[in-house]
Amino acid sequence: MIIYRQRGLANVYALLANVFAVALVPMYSVLLPSLTYVKLVDDVNLLPYCVAVFVGMAASSGLIRSRASTLHRIGLWSGFGIAVRQAAYVAGVVFAYTFVSKDHTVSRLFLGSYLFWLTVALTILHSRMPRSLAQQMFSQTARMPTLFIGRAEMLESLDSWITNRQHLGIEPVGFLSDESITRAERLVAPHLGRIDDLKKVLKERRIGQVILLDWMDDSARVENIIGLCESEGCRFLIHNNYGASFARTFIPVEEDGRHFMTLQQEPLEDPLNRALKRTLDIVVSLPVVVFIVPPLCLWVALMQRIQAPGPLFFVNPRGGRNRTTFRMLKFRSMYAREHDITKQATAGDSRIYPFGRFLRKSSLDEFPQFINVLLGDMSVVGPRPHLPEHDDQFSEIARSYRIRSLVKPGITGLAQVRGFRGEITDDEKLHRRVYWDLYYVTNWKFTLDLKLIFQTFWQVFFPPESAY
Repeated sequence: MIIYRQRGLANVYALLANVFAVALVPMYSVLLPSLTYVKLVDDVNLLPYCVAVFVGMAASSGLIRSRASTLHRIGLWSGFGIAVRQAAYVAGVVFAYTFVSKDHTVSRLFLGSYLFWLTVALTILHSRMPRSLAQQMFSQTARMPTLFIGRAEMLESLDSWITNRQHLGIEPVGFLSDESITRAERLVAPHLGRIDDLKKVLKERRIGQVILLDWMDDSARVENIIGLCESEGCRFLIHNNYGASFARTFIPVEEDGRHFMTLQQEPLEDPLNRALKRTLDIVVSLPVVVFIVPPLCLWVALMQRIQAPGPLFFVNPRGGRNRTTFRMLKFRSMYAREHDITKQATAGDSRIYPFGRFLRKSSLDEFPQFINVLLGDMSVVGPRPHLPEHDDQFSEIARSYRIRSLVKPGITGLAQVRGFRGEITDDEKLHRRVYWDLYYVTNWKFTLDLKLIFQTFWQVFFPPESAY
């Protein structure tokens, strides 16, 4: 199947890029004297550095595999982005080795300049080699003549997919359909007849793969198609267009021999992932609650006493995981007066006292929520919680809004880091925020939480324009 060719191309290329990076170490050491004024000592041992480069490149191979479907279309700019990250992996391992080993025989200028030229070389390699490698691996002898069966409109919808897989050997031979064809010139493959002509076409065209474009209600006819493919040694695939019928992306899952389709992946349903996330929550929130929140309380209480006397905290119900509610803590940033808590804060809101404006812009008003994290009501990272009234209102605008509640709400989140924070002024802003919240729910990784925590810490000192 094409997926194995796609993965194989990515794996082979990742291995070749790894070998190239390692081989560049001794090659560069020979070229170095002619390029710079640096000369390596005669007894320098480059073997540990070759190993370090190998480890760093191996650790970064996921960057190549994640681009498997578009590997042949990587340009110079995209290749540069991948190369920079790979060089960062290599630099981390190499300099960690030099620190541990205290090796002073290798010039730091040599290592730094090697990383520079490695980035340049990998950039060129990424933008050129995958296409050439695909041509070598899937040459004429590895071509996969492909026949499509079904409606012309479904074939037309697969046009870009077929075009972008031809480097893997897919060769569209034609398609069979019982419909009258009126736009054959726009299709990626010629019309070869009716579905009943399948047996003849399989023999005459030496078809290697048959793709059923959409499911047929006539199970006997489908069984006949499958039987003909098996008798001719053809691969047989069914294009799952169920999601297109409902404008959704369905994800196939297998459970105890039964096959299902679901609307989203849920990595945080894995107990190990939940344990990792909870451990991170405790590791981050405990020192904050013990060492940072108490002095902050004293400072905020003093400023409130001067500018806006009243309670230290603002406590109100928020939507939690699985559509539960909890009492969320914040430093009070508004005057202690009767006001509508369901009204969102706006830029220049007269309800906010001067120091409260600073608290909100710097996000310091959110620090008491680390107590909520310790109690287990919230996570450090997750979709931002809203008032139950707002949850009801927003779910009417964005139908998938409630999917956010599959995970714990967070002090910070992917949507906030992307700039979608503060008042929701229009439907489009809500849809964009929900989009990034759902992306986080379905694509959670431990490293993503670490990245978002770091970016949020940065925004405390350099607040975005949307903070007020």
